[in-house]
Amino acid sequence: MNDVQTNDVQTVDFVVVGAGSAGCVMANRLSEDAGTSVLLLEAGHPDTAQEISIPAAFAKLFKSPLDWNYETEAQEHLDGRRLYWPRGKMLGGCSSINAMIYIRGHRRDYDAWAEAGNAGWGYDDVLPYFKRAEDNEDGESPYHGAGGPLHVENRRYTNPICDALVEGFETLGYPRNDDFNGETQEGVGRYQVTQKGGVRWSTAAGYLRPVLDRPNLEARTGAQVSRVVLEKGRATGVEVTQEGQTYTVHARRGVVLSAGAITSPHLLMLSGVGDRAELEAAGVTVLHELPGVGKNLQDHVFVPLVYETETPGLKDALSEEQMALYMSEQRGMLVSNIAETGGFMKTRPDLDAPDLQYHNGPALFVDHGFVEMDGYHFTLLPSLIKPASRGQIRLASADPAAAPLIEPNYLAERADMDVLIYGLELARNAVLAAPLDLHRRDEVLPGAGVTDRAGLEAHVRAHAMTIYHPVGTCKMGHDDMAVVDDTLKVRGLEGLWVVDASVMPEITRGNTNAPTIMIAEKAADLILGRPVAARASRQEAVSADD
Repeated sequence: MNDVQTNDVQTVDFVVVGAGSAGCVMANRLSEDAGTSVLLLEAGHPDTAQEISIPAAFAKLFKSPLDWNYETEAQEHLDGRRLYWPRGKMLGGCSSINAMIYIRGHRRDYDAWAEAGNAGWGYDDVLPYFKRAEDNEDGESPYHGAGGPLHVENRRYTNPICDALVEGFETLGYPRNDDFNGETQEGVGRYQVTQKGGVRWSTAAGYLRPVLDRPNLEARTGAQVSRVVLEKGRATGVEVTQEGQTYTVHARRGVVLSAGAITSPHLLMLSGVGDRAELEAAGVTVLHELPGVGKNLQDHVFVPLVYETETPGLKDALSEEQMALYMSEQRGMLVSNIAETGGFMKTRPDLDAPDLQYHNGPALFVDHGFVEMDGYHFTLLPSLIKPASRGQIRLASADPAAAPLIEPNYLAERADMDVLIYGLELARNAVLAAPLDLHRRDEVLPGAGVTDRAGLEAHVRAHAMTIYHPVGTCKMGHDDMAVVDDTLKVRGLEGLWVVDASVMPEITRGNTNAPTIMIAEKAADLILGRPVAARASRQEAVSADD
């Protein structure tokens, strides 16, 4: 690699911390200029495990060496449970372990960011970056891109139960939607996925691997960053531990934290950037006071509604027949992303955008798939996508090896419980509709006898779980709790940016991987001082979501 010394102190133009959904994008885009040297540091492993590439196998990665395997603090409003939070510990990060659903969010999400003072982050501003990233199987259109690094396709397998669930919602008056990322988000239908030819297409596959031969780019795995080096108000490098050795990398132009909504604020705090009282309590010397670091944590949460069925489902995905079909043609059950269909709707007519999403799967999905039962099942997962509750990430200690404290504060606001109860009741009505007659048998969870609000609330508190979408802990803005400005530079410091889901001031409505990739696409232009993409014209993409 150009301009990298071989001793214990190395120098590059940019250091990117974290080779996940955003970090792989940053490594690619920053190194497009042959004269700019980039070092990408990933604490996890290479992405060579077969379970990464086989779509339906992603749950097999949970609690494996390829998972950070985080756990929240006890959740007061969820029966005191400590919730499991999987996060990808490999190249591609969570794009190598997620359910591959390609959802951008609602126009209103981004327009609200802009209305809060974040110039250049409205829907018409970010749509060109979504399109730049995308290689959609259906081709280019006013809403979609073709030829970008991120391949998006129509999944090659869908179980009849999941299509029947779409029809069930249609009987209740919810329209079919063949493109949740197009003219309107509302409605029900099949999800498009980040796969290519039936194989997972992570950011490591789409953005990183094709450019690893660039002489000005290096990617290292097993490289744990312990802190950002700050000198006179500027980030000058990072301290790294790798194979038992600690070394320093100097960054001439700056450091980009793309380590995710848990680790990016954690690294800032370990580096002396954060709330003064909290840093001092943990024994960290305060170098730059920013009280918002780690605050504003938001996450989507869902709860399972489970039915028995006699229709074969993903329990058969590992059969000899299905394995042979996948290995020979990349088709069949192993192409499933489990949550095959779903949709977006409002729980109240006065809302300006959906607050409820569904993830429907032809399998038993309770406690992240760790619960097993005899027979076949299907699961609907009503999902809270506009939570009112806020939490935080805190330091456990000044030791970089100590996991941070995760306090999502789920369902602290009563309105969040209301959405999930509405979602359970609506899902039951959809399952009772005629299209499900061939597939529906007994309700397993919460059980047909649970009909009053108290019983449904008890079910939510006992079984609600993360949808794996933590965001917001280094929020973008200009108020006292903002961590980065609208160029994603850490406020009050030079040469330091945060580029990942942590910068979202408010969570987007839907799965957060595509928005994270978009953020990184735009951030590369901002950091390099390149002209930002031209806003989409209202004639090009006039959305019925308006």
